[in-house]
Amino acid sequence: MSARTKARKRALDILFEADQRGANVLDVLEERVALPGRESALPEYASQIVTGVVAHWTRIQEILQSVSTEWTVERMPAVDRALLRIGVWEILFHDAVPTAVAIDEAVELATSLSTPESPSFINGVLGAVARDAPAWRSHD
Repeated sequence: MSARTKARKRALDILFEADQRGANVLDVLEERVALPGRESALPEYASQIVTGVVAHWTRIQEILQSVSTEWTVERMPAVDRALLRIGVWEILFHDAVPTAVAIDEAVELATSLSTPESPSFINGVLGAVARDAPAWRSHD
């Protein structure tokens, strides 16, 4: 597993934990930085993902709701919500990651961590975001 893949997994853990606890995402991030527990120190890229997702939270939510015609964001499995937030942030707001890599990484994590239907769902949603990326970017 690459360093960036590990960082995405740790960011996913933080987003998922905050969602499940109903906690502020940045508070959970701060806790994981201060007290990583049995895990190694939080990778810088994991922190960058979490803070980036939070910085664009409202826009990411709007995009996901617009693109996901089958499910509201609230009805999606929590792991899928977190993976989609990370994927949208990497595709639209973080130019250092190629779009295909962002989608592949989200699908791979969904394969190992979510429901059997999640990889194709995530691939479809992020594919639609990528296809319409110029339009999404022009609204920012």
